[in-house]
Amino acid sequence: MASGAGWSRTQRDVVGAAFLGWTLDAFDYFLVVFVLNSLPQEFGASDREVSEALFWTLAMRPVGALLFGRLADHFGRRPALMLSVVLYSATELGTAGVHSLFGFLLLRALFGVGMGGVWGVGASLAFESVPASKRGFVSGLLQAGYPTGYLLASVAYWLLIDHIGWRGMFVLGAAPALLVLFIRSRVPESSAWESTRATHGARNLWTALSGHWRLAIYAILLMACFNFFSHGTQDLYPKFLQKQREFGKDTVSFIAIVYNIGAICGGLTFGTLSNRIGRRYAIALAAILSLLTLPFWAYASTPLLLAATSFVMQFLVQGAWGVVPAHLNELAPAALRATFPGVVYQLGNLIASRNSVLQTAIAERHGTVLHPDYAYALTWVAGVVAILLALMALFGPERRDIRFDDAAVRETS
Repeated sequence: MASGAGWSRTQRDVVGAAFLGWTLDAFDYFLVVFVLNSLPQEFGASDREVSEALFWTLAMRPVGALLFGRLADHFGRRPALMLSVVLYSATELGTAGVHSLFGFLLLRALFGVGMGGVWGVGASLAFESVPASKRGFVSGLLQAGYPTGYLLASVAYWLLIDHIGWRGMFVLGAAPALLVLFIRSRVPESSAWESTRATHGARNLWTALSGHWRLAIYAILLMACFNFFSHGTQDLYPKFLQKQREFGKDTVSFIAIVYNIGAICGGLTFGTLSNRIGRRYAIALAAILSLLTLPFWAYASTPLLLAATSFVMQFLVQGAWGVVPAHLNELAPAALRATFPGVVYQLGNLIASRNSVLQTAIAERHGTVLHPDYAYALTWVAGVVAILLALMALFGPERRDIRFDDAAVRETS
């Protein structure tokens, strides 16, 4: 396919399936973020005990990344992607009927397993189906699925929470199961996986990682910074708006919609830009620029200022993230392309999985239990990790435009 030419139907379907898988996954995840205030009374628990649900979801994502990544490297990207979507949809439906804190936490942990499988498998399927010249845009598009899911959750919360309650929101969250029908009927298996399997076989994980341990450790630490960057600016932001700024549902939803539009724009912008200036420089640029926005984003007091500054902040946070899918897939060993990106991403996520609990504790320590200072906690966590992320990116490796499989991803003039 010539550079700049239109997409083929197959490429549109594959990229669309990967995008929707991550979008609907994020939609289900962020439903919890919006209903957190309703759950302590429901389960007779404290805010901190209920916030453990976010931890368990994030903590179990590496398990899903490893499980579904290995299934994808052994049996194909397509069946592994379908199974992961079925799992997270089923656990979302189960959450709607739970009546105890233990059951709620258990189902959110199982949801994390399904969620952990979608990103790595979907990304490998997409990048093995498009030419190198398209990777930056596709990277930004795929990562934009995360704020798109957040945006959909914001709209659903705004329009439906008063009518269907928090349990009804989780029934709605089971809808992604329908995506499996689309994948089954329209998405072909990756021909790059077919040739890789023929060349490398279904290798043992430790054998395939031989000689790549330093790269794996670097990638895990890089993704820990990335996950603190995103979760540190997103997970407690609605609660900050609700409890510290004392905004109502409509105002919180409006601000969340605005900053998720910014996030989508940022992912597409920096993902595409990374094809021109390189993956490392695009990540570092977004992280450094976020430091300039930080004090206005956390300490503005009016809805319009908070909407404007949160738009810019998430434009930059998800701008940096827009480079990640392409960057990790290009760094990955060929025999582990479905496993490596997902596992290092989710292990980094595991390191950052206590973020919501950590930020809540910082906010309570700096303020009080009844009046936590979320602005302080948001500022310090986001500021520190932005600096670390810029340094990690600048001094790390890059393999921009490396060929995956000449037979599967070919550009013709």
